[in-house]
Amino acid sequence: MQKFSSFSKTHLCNQNCKLILSSFNLIDNQNPIYNPPSYQSHHFSSKPQHFSTFSQNLTKDSTFSTGTNQGSPRFSFLENKPKYQNSHNPDSYTADTEKVYNILRKFHTRVPKLELALNESNVIVCSTLVEKVLRRCGDAGNLGYRFFSWASKQPGYTPSYEVYKSMIKVLSKMKQFGAVWALIDEMRRDNPHLLTSEAFIVLMRRFASSRMVHKAIQVLDEMPKYGCEPDEYVFSCLLDALCKNGNVKEAAALFEDMRVRFKPDIKQFTSLLYGWCKLGKLMEAKFVLVQMREAGFEPDLVVYNNLLSGYAMAGKMQDAYDLLSEMKRKGCEPNANSYTILIQSLCGKEKMDEAMLVFVEMKKCGCSADVVTYTTLISGFCKWGKIEKSYELLDSMVKQGCQPNQMTYLHILLAHEKKEEFEECFELVKEMKKTGIVPDLSTYNTLIRLACKLGEIDESVRAWNEMEANGLSPGLDSFTIMINGFISQNCLVEACGYFKEMVGRGLFSSPHYGILKELLNPLLRAQKIEMAKDIWSCILGKGCALNVPAWTIWIHALFVNGHVKEACSYCLDMMDAGVMPQPDTFAKLIRGLNKLYNREIAKEITEKVKKMAEDRQMTFKMYKRRGERDLTEKVKAKTDGRKRRARKRKWGPRQGRPQAGDL
Repeated sequence: MQKFSSFSKTHLCNQNCKLILSSFNLIDNQNPIYNPPSYQSHHFSSKPQHFSTFSQNLTKDSTFSTGTNQGSPRFSFLENKPKYQNSHNPDSYTADTEKVYNILRKFHTRVPKLELALNESNVIVCSTLVEKVLRRCGDAGNLGYRFFSWASKQPGYTPSYEVYKSMIKVLSKMKQFGAVWALIDEMRRDNPHLLTSEAFIVLMRRFASSRMVHKAIQVLDEMPKYGCEPDEYVFSCLLDALCKNGNVKEAAALFEDMRVRFKPDIKQFTSLLYGWCKLGKLMEAKFVLVQMREAGFEPDLVVYNNLLSGYAMAGKMQDAYDLLSEMKRKGCEPNANSYTILIQSLCGKEKMDEAMLVFVEMKKCGCSADVVTYTTLISGFCKWGKIEKSYELLDSMVKQGCQPNQMTYLHILLAHEKKEEFEECFELVKEMKKTGIVPDLSTYNTLIRLACKLGEIDESVRAWNEMEANGLSPGLDSFTIMINGFISQNCLVEACGYFKEMVGRGLFSSPHYGILKELLNPLLRAQKIEMAKDIWSCILGKGCALNVPAWTIWIHALFVNGHVKEACSYCLDMMDAGVMPQPDTFAKLIRGLNKLYNREIAKEITEKVKKMAEDRQMTFKMYKRRGERDLTEKVKAKTDGRKRRARKRKWGPRQGRPQAGDL
C-alpha cells in the first residue's frame, strides 16, 4: 500500500479516548443483565412536567413552531391519500426512504407544501419505512419529527414500538424532554401494550447524558404510573447511565439508598467501579471492590479490566502489570481488551517501544489482537509522527485476517490532513472503498475540512453531496465544518445557506452559539447587515430558544461593527422577550448612545433595565457599576495583549533574550 505522512494530535487524543471507552462497554456488551421480578415499593416523589397530548406540548415548545404563525404545527390533509399497508416490497424501501428524505429536506419549513408533497409521493406507510426515514434523518431531529407527525395521522397506520422508541431518542437528542413525556402519554393512551421499560431506559440514558441527574432518577418514580414497575434490570441501567456520564457520586448515593429495594448484583458494583476508575478515584474503586467481595461476588474479567484502566489512566503502570499477573494467577486470563488498555496508555506517553513489547507479549500468551488493538497502535504511531510504522501495522493486520474499520483509516486520514496532503486523503478514501469499507461522517468531515482549508470549495461541495448520496445525514459537526470553511474562504453567501439549512433541520441549539458568532461578525465587517439580519430572523422564525449569550453575540457584533442604533433596537427586543442584558452589554450601549447624543433610547433602555433588576431583586446601582468595571477590565486586557504582542514582535520571545546571568 502506498505510504503517506504525519498526524493531528488533537483529534487523535479525542479519538483515542472514544476508542477505549467504546471498546469496553461494561454492562451492555459483555455482561447482559437479566430481568428479576419487579418490586411494588417506591421511593421517589417528584414529578416531571406533563402535557395532555403530544401536540399540545409541541405548541408550548417553540422549536416546533412553523409557518408564518407561531404556535402548534398546522397540517393540511388532502383527499388523495397514499396506500397504507403492513406489507411492503423490501427492495423499494431504500428508494422510498430517499424520496421521503428529499421531500423533507425541501419542504420542512413549509408545512402545507410538505403535507401535499408527502401525500402525492405514493409511498406505502409502514413501520419499517418510518424507522428507515428516522434513521436517515440522523441528527436532524426536526425532519424526523415532521415525518413522524404526518405518518402517525394516516388512516390504517399505527406506530410500532420501534418507531416510538426511535422518536423518543430523536426528541431526547434535541433535548425536547417535555415532548418525550407527552409522547409517552400518547403511547399510554393509544397503545398501552407498547409501553415497556425499554422506553423509560432510553429516557434515563438521555437525561443522564445531558447531566440532568435528578430528572434521570425521577423517571424511576414515574414508571409505575404508566404500568411499568422498575426492577433490578432498570435500576442497573440507571446506575450504568449515571456512572458513564461522570455522575458517580450521585450513583453511589442512590445505590446505598436503594439496596433494600433492589438487591445488589455484580452489574451494579461493576458500574460503580467503572465510574470511579474513569474519574481516577482509585481509593473509591477499591472500596467498591471490597463491598463486592463482602456481598459474595468475586471479580470477573470486566472488573479486572476496569481496574487496569484505572491504574493506566493514573499512570501507575507497575500496578497495572502486577494486576495483569494476578489475573493470570487466579485463572482469569486477560483478553484483547486487557492488553489494549495498557497499549493505549503507553501510546499516549510516546512509549511506543513498550507498547510493542506488550503487543508481542499478548501474542506469546496466545491472545489474538483484534481491530481495536491494531487501531490503537496505529493511532499511537501516527500521533508521534511514525506514519510508516502505522502502515506496516495496517498491512500486518490485513495479512492476519483482521479487517480494518473506519476508525483505523481515520487516524491515517487525519495524519494526511495535518500535512495538508489533499490528494493522499482522497486516495486513501478510494482504498477504503476498494476494501469494502464505507466512509462514515468522520471521514467525510475530514475531507471537507481539508478541502475548505486549501480553498478547494468545489471539492468540499462534491464530498458533501457524495456523503448525502451515500445515505449519511450530516450532523452539527458537518455543518459547522462546512460553514467555517466557507467563512475562511470569504464565501459568505454559501455559508449563510448552509447555516439556514442547519437551523431548519433542528440542529442549532444554545450550546452551539459559537458558530453564530463566527458567521455574524464577518457578515457585519463586510457591511452585509441585511444578510446578518436575515440569519437572525431565520433563528427566530424556526423557534430556536435564545438565551443571554445568543442575544449578546448578536448585539455585540452589531455594536463593534458600528451599528449602534440597530444594537439598541435588538437590545429592546431582547428585554421584551424577558431576557436581561449582561451588565457590560448595557454599559457599552449606553456609552455608544451618549456619543450619538441619543438620550431618548438611552432613557428607554435604562428604565427597562431598572424594572428588570427590580423584578429580580437586584440593585441597579450595583448592576451599572459592575458593567462599567467589566467593560474597563476588557479594554485593559485587550490593551495589555496588544502591548505584549508588540514587545514580542520587537524583541522576540522572552526565552530567546539573554538573561543577566548569561552576560
